[in-house]
Amino acid sequence: MTREQFCAVLDKLEGHTKYIYYHLMGEPLMHPLLQEFIRIASGKGFLSVITTNGTLLVERGEELIESGVYKVNISLHSFENDDETGFLKYMGQVADFAEKASQAGIIVVMRLWNKGFDDGRADLALEFLRNHISGEWEENTRGLRIHHKLHLEWGDRFEWPDMEAPLYGEEVYCYGLRDHFGILCDGRVVPCCLDSDGLLELGNIFENSIDEIVNAPRGCAIREGFEGRHAAEELCRRCGYAQRFVT
Repeated sequence: MTREQFCAVLDKLEGHTKYIYYHLMGEPLMHPLLQEFIRIASGKGFLSVITTNGTLLVERGEELIESGVYKVNISLHSFENDDETGFLKYMGQVADFAEKASQAGIIVVMRLWNKGFDDGRADLALEFLRNHISGEWEENTRGLRIHHKLHLEWGDRFEWPDMEAPLYGEEVYCYGLRDHFGILCDGRVVPCCLDSDGLLELGNIFENSIDEIVNAPRGCAIREGFEGRHAAEELCRRCGYAQRFVT
C-alpha cells in the first residue's frame, strides 16, 4: 500500500475497530513506510499490532520501537534455517529486541506454534531464552509470562486453508467476520488473515464502506454459517486453523 491508500483505509476503519494488525501473509518489516504507517495510525487513535518472523529485527527493530507500536508478535516457528548455529544467532537477536521493546512498554509475544511437528527446535528456543532473559517465567494457559510485557506462547501447528487441502468435516467454527476481517494491499476485503489470495473477496474498501462490505449477502452467509457451526464457503471447510474452535 502507498501512504495515501493506507490513510484512506484508516478513514474507512474509524469507528469500526481500535486495533490494526499488520499482517495478511508476507513480512510487515519489509514495508519501507511501516514506521510512518504506525505513527499515522497512532495519531488517529488506533493501536498497531505487528506479527513478524523476526529476521529483520536487527535492521528495523529500533525504528519499530520508536514508532509507537502497541504489540509485536514474533513467530519463532517460522525460522527456516536448519543450522543450529544460525538458529541460536537468530534467537539472540530476537531476545535482545524482546527485552528492549518490553522495557520500552511494548507488549512482546514470542510464538512457538509448531507443537507436534517440532524437531527439537522448541526445546532449544526455550532453553536459550531461559538462559538469556531473567523473569518470573510463570506458566499460564497460553504459555509463559516471562516478565511484564514479555510472553512466550505455544500452540499446535495447523494447515493453512487451500482449495486442494482435505475437507475437515461438516462442523466448522471461526471468528472471521465476528471480531475481525482482513484487507489485502489492493483493497480487497476478506473474512480473515488466512485468505491471502483473496479467494473469499467480499468487496473493496477503496470502493465501498465497511458496512456495505461485511453486510453484503456473501459476508452475511459466512457469519451466519459460523454461528450455526458450519461453513458457507468450501475454503473454510478446508482450513486447519478453524478446527481449533470446533471442540
